[in-house]
Amino acid sequence: MTERWASSAHVPLTRRGILRSGAALVAAPAVGWGLAGPASAAAGDTVWTAGLNSDGQLGNGSTIRRRTFGEVPGLANVDDVAGGREHALALVGGRVWAWGDNAKAALGTGDRVDRSSPAQVTLTGVVEIATAHYGSYARMSDGTVRAWGYNASGQLGDGSLVLRTRPVTVRKADGTPLTGVKQIAAGRDMAMALTTDGKVWTWGRGVDGELGNGTTPTAQTRAVVVTGLTGVKAIAGGRNHVLALMTDGTVKSWGANGDGQLGLGDTTKRTKPVTVPGLANVIAVRGGAEFSVALRADGTMMTFGRNGRGQLGLGHTSKRLSPQLVVGPPAMARIGCGRDHALAVTTGGQLWGWGFNLDGQLGDGGSANQLRPVAISGMTRVKGVHGGFGFSVVSRGAA
Repeated sequence: MTERWASSAHVPLTRRGILRSGAALVAAPAVGWGLAGPASAAAGDTVWTAGLNSDGQLGNGSTIRRRTFGEVPGLANVDDVAGGREHALALVGGRVWAWGDNAKAALGTGDRVDRSSPAQVTLTGVVEIATAHYGSYARMSDGTVRAWGYNASGQLGDGSLVLRTRPVTVRKADGTPLTGVKQIAAGRDMAMALTTDGKVWTWGRGVDGELGNGTTPTAQTRAVVVTGLTGVKAIAGGRNHVLALMTDGTVKSWGANGDGQLGLGDTTKRTKPVTVPGLANVIAVRGGAEFSVALRADGTMMTFGRNGRGQLGLGHTSKRLSPQLVVGPPAMARIGCGRDHALAVTTGGQLWGWGFNLDGQLGDGGSANQLRPVAISGMTRVKGVHGGFGFSVVSRGAA
């Protein structure tokens, strides 16, 4: 990479006059909100974005919204991407590049200046990235985790409530670094890690039970293991809820549930993991603001939770408290969620999207909500898929 990103990165962007509310995957993520798992990177993999761009979150050097996907200049050989509320990350050869909103230090660049083009974070040896609302996470090759950004709920896991403009180490309750991590994910103001022994560790905000330990703390500043939960294969975070994919293909959920995003048939929050009825043979899970998506081994998708903007892809706008089959699209290989929209990729690499589309976050050229999945024209060879507040970020293989 050249130094042109750094030299142009210190020009502040025009910001909106008020702080927006909402969620950023990811979440998941993966990986942003939730988990879909990127395909293996290949030479020439690039980053493409669409949607809202008020804070430079599209990474194209401007703050102009795009309703179709465009390439982020200067990034190649990309291993993965992740979308926060109004910022995004790319992983390239063990290094992290960040752009977008930096008012709360989510970019990790040592300051709080927005970037409309990618800027490099001072880290090496990174093997996975994830984003929260206003923060970011990196899993290191040695199995430890680094975090930076907003920290009012202890979501950086360093034992403090201090905002960090550069990466700090996530630590366990005894003050030692959290180790043996094989996957990371985040929600709005909390984060989680899956360790090699199949256990899940959580830290940050717990008011809605999203820490999974039977308690509801306003802030948990260090990582604590979720008791009684073993055999986890993958994790995903929604705004204030968590999904855990088990090794047997079932799913457990916990946290906020006001719209049925836990898939348990009711709207009662859970402070400990509960098995989601009716879900089996699941290979990936993702969480949006108040909804969830599960991908099954046969390529079909099940969705549940909030649906006022069609984010469940069911052809209507009524929320669903239990998993529902998404009818119509072909077999999918990967899934991703934004705040109120979702993305999926077929086994052949074709991008599909549905849900809220006011800012063009689906990249279909329009602004109308899509109540069912639609194929996004021109977006083939897609690998990683992620969304934030009104925008999407994906990685694509070379032509």
